[in-house]
Amino acid sequence: MVRLRAGRRQHLLRFSRRAVSAASIHLSPDLPTCLLVEDSDEDADTVAEAFRRCGIAGHLQRVTNGDECLALLRMSGATQPPALVLMDLSTPGMDGRDALRQIKEDGKLKSIPVVVTSASANPRDLEFCYRTGANAYHVKPVSHPHHLDAMTLLLQYWLGAVTLPADRGPTA
Repeated sequence: MVRLRAGRRQHLLRFSRRAVSAASIHLSPDLPTCLLVEDSDEDADTVAEAFRRCGIAGHLQRVTNGDECLALLRMSGATQPPALVLMDLSTPGMDGRDALRQIKEDGKLKSIPVVVTSASANPRDLEFCYRTGANAYHVKPVSHPHHLDAMTLLLQYWLGAVTLPADRGPTA
């Protein structure tokens, strides 16, 4: 069981490990790369493990701060943008808040889905992210097994169940 908090309300998400690992959503091996913006090696390892669970381990690229994220996104604008950006809020240098704002203000980048992943359950962070254009806000569970299960579900949803725009490349 994972506890998710939204404001003062607490929601319980119940699932079994068996249900997560044997999920019926199959992810395509032709999936474009996903970009992880995460400075914590432990959290990055958890995300990489979730990608392996989903059978798409080769589709994850990691940077450690907002500056690196924007540089990579602007460089990839000429080719194929990532299918999804997983953005930690608290990174050194340019943090996730500033990077999110710049992504959603950039006409060439704003259609890339950004899922904020943060240890912060602060309602101000949540409100800021949604107001700025985040597509989802995920509070990282403290427990590794729960974090891994939650990330696996998140990937299965965003990369398997959701239909993403086919062409998000640069506009003429």
